[in-house]
Amino acid sequence: MPFPQFDRSRLILRPLGERVHDMSLADILPLDGELPPYENPDLEAIARAIVVAREGGHPVIWMMGAHVIKQGLSRFVVDLLRQGLITQVSMNGACTIHDYELAIIGATTESVANYIKDGEFGLWIETGQLNEVAAEGAAEGLGLGEAVGRFLYRLQPPHVDVSILATAYELGIPATVHLGIGYDITHEHPNCDGAALGQTSYTDFLIFAETVRHLEGGVFLNFGSAVMGPEVYLKALSMARNVARQEGREIRHFVTANFDLLDLGGDPHRQAPKSHPMYYYRPWKTILVRTVADGGTSYYVQADHRVSIPHLHRHLSALRRGVA
Repeated sequence: MPFPQFDRSRLILRPLGERVHDMSLADILPLDGELPPYENPDLEAIARAIVVAREGGHPVIWMMGAHVIKQGLSRFVVDLLRQGLITQVSMNGACTIHDYELAIIGATTESVANYIKDGEFGLWIETGQLNEVAAEGAAEGLGLGEAVGRFLYRLQPPHVDVSILATAYELGIPATVHLGIGYDITHEHPNCDGAALGQTSYTDFLIFAETVRHLEGGVFLNFGSAVMGPEVYLKALSMARNVARQEGREIRHFVTANFDLLDLGGDPHRQAPKSHPMYYYRPWKTILVRTVADGGTSYYVQADHRVSIPHLHRHLSALRRGVA
């Protein structure tokens, strides 16, 4: 039987210019800024694995949650794309919102605590444009990442230089967006088309799975995504290995790395027991243990992204210059 549904036509949307933002261009870190001290030999090992993979023509997948953008690290991802060190960038839906807002107005991130009080959280006119972009992408058979990247690249908004999605589109590098319906503020809007979101995001999943099909000898990096990243990667890897087995190939020898704040409290290469709460931390058992158990290598980097990503970028730049 049909159940009552929320009437979105009753919503009041406000322009982004009236929103107080918690982040702006001033918070984006420069590529050549002074780095905070951080010693971790695994970072150099990860950097070397990335360079070796690219020299061998193998993929490097950069999977991330939105805090990479919210912590001001877009320039580092953009630069690694331009250097050819990232061959695919993958993200959750929140990334598209922050990337888009930074590109068009140079600011993003609203106070949930402030705007949820009166039901204004997420209901901003310009951000809802992303729903129109998704619908256009669906009509043309595009993935959501390509659709948003193309829109921003063609629009050339004032701050397009910090847009990861526009850069990926410009360079012809796959950028995939992996949505959870109801997760993102754009899903609140009256112009949201669930079918278009589902189609474009599923197209992106298939693009992601095709890249994973060639992961032998490559690198998979996950930055701060505790659920989406490991789960999308796990399903894609199963699909890829299924087809590889039919072709007489293996996808066993590759490098994975997970970057997060949590203290795992144990050997990152051995799965926590089911009796321990950390057993349910998916990046540990999926990215660091299970999927590399037959020949791969994994690393865990515990640090704030504002520390780990600039240091990784510095290691990569040094290796490319031949000074490390």
